[in-house]
Formats: sequence, structure tokens, C-alpha cells
Amino acid sequence: MDAVGILLLIVAIFFVIVLFRSIKIVPQQWNYIIERLGKYRRTLEPGPRLLVPFVDNVRAKVDLRERVVNFPPQPVITADNLGVQIDTVLYYIITKPTDAVYSIDDYLAGVEQLTTTTLRNVVGSLDLEKTLTSREEINARLAAELDKATDKWGLKVTRVELRSIEPPLSIRDAMEKQMRAERDRRAAILNAEGTKRAAILNAEGEQQSQVLRAKGARDAEVLRADGQAKAIQTVFAAIHKAKPTDRLLAYQYLQTLPKIAQGDANKVWVVPAELTKALGGIGNALGGITESTPEDEEIEVDTSALELDDSAAQALEAAEQAAREVQDIGKGKIRDELPPAPA
Repeated sequence: MDAVGILLLIVAIFFVIVLFRSIKIVPQQWNYIIERLGKYRRTLEPGPRLLVPFVDNVRAKVDLRERVVNFPPQPVITADNLGVQIDTVLYYIITKPTDAVYSIDDYLAGVEQLTTTTLRNVVGSLDLEKTLTSREEINARLAAELDKATDKWGLKVTRVELRSIEPPLSIRDAMEKQMRAERDRRAAILNAEGTKRAAILNAEGEQQSQVLRAKGARDAEVLRADGQAKAIQTVFAAIHKAKPTDRLLAYQYLQTLPKIAQGDANKVWVVPAELTKALGGIGNALGGITESTPEDEEIEVDTSALELDDSAAQALEAAEQAAREVQDIGKGKIRDELPPAPA
């Protein structure tokens, strides 16, 4: 290869290097800070851009997307002198790339230190219970303070979150006992309220059941009384409609006499004063019958239906015996045997 060829090769390589250094492609959501001879020149936005080779230089590449930084737990003392470990998470975006590059050496370190000091100031004015229950308030105050302090750095703090708050072990044990006692108290209150409610419902149910039973008994007594009244009225009407004779009434009276003497305690049988009147009525009845009929009337009973019924046969025999006694009384056979009527 001669000297001309070597020269052309050197020129081609130099041209490629110049072209490479002259064209920059900036990605989306990025900004490039350009310096010319060590001085800020301009900020390249996304897209293809041309530079002066060997003169312009890329000072920094700035990411404009929202970023998340997790800081390690920081020891913080509350207003009641209790040490806690608080772990924070910071969300921020870069709004001014030139300020983020030239206003501070390391903005991440500055944000971390600023977060620690601000957190201690905010939590130091609260006691432990308030710290544990006021996370939203602490987050809002931290975000406001950090956003105000980092504005000159070209940063905007969008959100601050307390990821965890770790009190000392002894405090955690005491808090667990307190919460357990509180839960036991609430459970006892709920059980007492349930027992009270159950007793009230049982009492109301018992009251209603007694009222319903009383109403049912009252209605039953009323219906029973109405039934008895209707039965008496029906029997009374049937008796008057049938027009019973003296002979039938005297026979019914004689059937009732043996029931008076029933019972082991009845050692003396008192003949009622109405017996003479009953006998007289029987005599009159029998006398009237004998006058109308010369011979005693025999009662014919159809016993074909009683052949297979012992109780019916016994009833028939008792009826015949009573009829014979009535006939004997009419003839005067047993009138002398009866005790005298009481005066």
C-alpha cells in the first residue's frame, strides 16, 4: 500500500469518528446536558441532535421519569422519649435538569439527608401513639417540607410514605398486652349485650306465650260453656216436645235411687221425702192403666239385636226387672215393705 492509500484510510476513519461524535440520539423522557469547552451550552431534548465534534461534550444524562428511592431505617425519638426505627420511601421527579446537575453535587444524597432531618423534626413533636396512628399526617408534612427544600435543586417530591415504624421490643409487648386486654373487654361487652338481648327476647316470648295460652283457655271455656248451654237447651226442648208421662218419670226416678246408695261410705240410706209422691204418681199411672186395660200390659222387646251383645242383654234384663217392680208397686205387693215416709 502506497502513501496515498494510507492517507485516504486515515481520512475515512477520521470522518467516521467525526460523524459519530456529531450525531446524538436522545431517548424519550431523557435530557442531555451539553457543554462547549467546559461551559453549559444547551439541553438536548428527545430525538436526533447534531453536535460540534471535539467542541461540544455531553455533561450528564438526566432521566425525567418519576423515580422511587427507598432509604434505610432511621432512628427517631418521639416526644415521649421512645426510640423508633422508621423506614421511608420517596417518590420524586426532575423538573429542571440543569439545576439537578449544577445546583448540587449528588441530589440523591441530599434528598436522603433532608428526609432524615425532616422526619426527625416531624416525629419528634408527636408521641408514640400519635406517630403510629397519624401516618397520613406525617406523610403529608414530609412531602410538603421536602418539596419546598428540593425546589432549588430542580426536583419535585410527589409523595413520601412511611413503610414501617418499629418501636422497641418492650413497647411492642406492652402494646400487644394492651390490645389483647382491649379485645377481651370488647368481647365481654358483646357477650353481655348478647346475653341481655337473649334474656329480653326470652321474656318477651314467654309473655306472649302466656298471653296466647290464656286467650286459648278463655276461648275454650267460652266455647265449652256455649256447648253446654246449647246441649241443655236441646235436651230441654226435646223433653218438652216429647211430652213425657208420669209413668216414664216415675221409672226414671226409680232408676236413680240405686245410685244414691252407691259407695262404701254410705252405711245409712235415707229415703227422700219425694219417694211417696213418686209412688203415688206410679200408683196413679198404673191405676189409670188398669182402668183402661183389664189385664196388665206386657212390654214386648225385640231381642234379636241383643243376642250377640252382653251389655245390651244385661241392660234389657235390668229394664224388665224395673218394669216388674213398677207392676208390683201398682198391685200393692211391696208397698208395705217400703219404709214410712219421713214426716
